[in-house]
Amino acid sequence: MLEIIKNTKIDFLGKRKFAFIFSGILSIIGLFTVVQIANGRANLGIDFAGGTAIQLKFEKPVSIHDLRKALEEANVRDFDLQELPAVQKILIRVKKSEHQLGKVSDVITGIISQKFPDNRYVVDSTTEIGPKVGGKLRKDAAQAILMATLGILIYIAVRFKFDFAVGATVATFHDVLAVLAVFFLLGREINLILVTALLTIAGYSLTDTVVVFDRIRENLRTRLKEPVEAVMNLSINEVLSRTIITSLTVFMTSLALFFFGGEVIHDFSLAMIFGVIIGTYSSVFVASPIVLLWREKRPFAKK
Repeated sequence: MLEIIKNTKIDFLGKRKFAFIFSGILSIIGLFTVVQIANGRANLGIDFAGGTAIQLKFEKPVSIHDLRKALEEANVRDFDLQELPAVQKILIRVKKSEHQLGKVSDVITGIISQKFPDNRYVVDSTTEIGPKVGGKLRKDAAQAILMATLGILIYIAVRFKFDFAVGATVATFHDVLAVLAVFFLLGREINLILVTALLTIAGYSLTDTVVVFDRIRENLRTRLKEPVEAVMNLSINEVLSRTIITSLTVFMTSLALFFFGGEVIHDFSLAMIFGVIIGTYSSVFVASPIVLLWREKRPFAKK
């Protein structure tokens, strides 16, 4: 692996108190966000809040900008547009409460017929999601994240030791909560695309953490007379170049998707941008310090 940084001697673990304070604040905001999502008070997408999705096939190409402007002028709020230019289709998703669901499709088609009289269209499909279904999807999304985290705990416990598993699991929870906190503070929509991004971030963070843990385990076996903290600091510095290169690669890819990937994956790529930064940070400043604290408290540590 190309080493862009060589022979660093940064005391990462010496800064763990400041890192814990920063991570604690992020995690608290993340937990608050989880409570708000559970109560339906966050900016939820139609997957979680309920709404209507209408797919229209037009006879001629239609400008998504003109369509958005037409809907806004007709006082339609909380909607998303997804363009399928190859087949001249538009997917319109509108958030509405349960008693309004039946009227939304009629309102949308009426506006389009009035604003685009020369462009004939057919309604390919109409999907309505009530608040009860949205609540079920919220519950399923939470279970998916918990099951993924449990799988991480078991994998790391088998691959390394239980103290490493605790560090990796806490770091993964931290990453998920931190990205949720950022999206909540920015007022971004929380939907199934974000859940997909959170599971991807959990996998990325785990990969980065395993690389750091592998070097720590290797050095702990060969440097038996050195203090655990010194060995862990040495290990983090040894894989620092690899960590930076990997993180920059994923970060640049996510950045390209954010600017050039289109509106459909905008939220996914934005979550990945924050997730890469937070995941890299947590591998060094959350997962490793927790392993150190756990080992210092165990009775066999001095042995």
